[in-house]
Amino acid sequence: MRISLVVCLACLAGVPGSAQVYEPPAGAIAPDRGTRLGLDGFGVRGGLDFTRHGRLALGATLDLGQLVTSRVRLRASAELSVFNGPNVYVGSLETFYYFTGPAEGTRPYAGLGLGLAGGTACSADPQCPDLWPNVVLGFELRFRPTFNWLLEYHGMDLLRENRIYVGLTTRAGG
Repeated sequence: MRISLVVCLACLAGVPGSAQVYEPPAGAIAPDRGTRLGLDGFGVRGGLDFTRHGRLALGATLDLGQLVTSRVRLRASAELSVFNGPNVYVGSLETFYYFTGPAEGTRPYAGLGLGLAGGTACSADPQCPDLWPNVVLGFELRFRPTFNWLLEYHGMDLLRENRIYVGLTTRAGG
């Protein structure tokens, strides 16, 4: 029994192996039109909050899919501003329009959304949590086939909170 197992393993070791070519099933490639919701990617970023105190701003995003076309995307984000003043926490839902397609190396975008904001003194403030309208302008620059650098301006609370971010994100809409 042991000899036959050793002979089989020796025969298998001598057979050259070949890699399989992956072919996605029909319909697995994202269509350019139609609404497709689901987790399509994520991003992380850091920067400065230019509101009064110059706080450190950190954020993370989830790409939730396309609306109507691959250039219109839905994104959820969470942000935190710390140091040099009160901490501010914001959770947002935003819609973006990419001015170029997913295959382009540079992808400028603009977006609008709403954020739910709070802070460290939220329990003592009757206005907290507050609903903040958001404006986003930025662009992604190809870093790797699956990742982009991003530079983004995020204006919140009717432009009373202003943040500039640099970060990495997965290639949305690809």
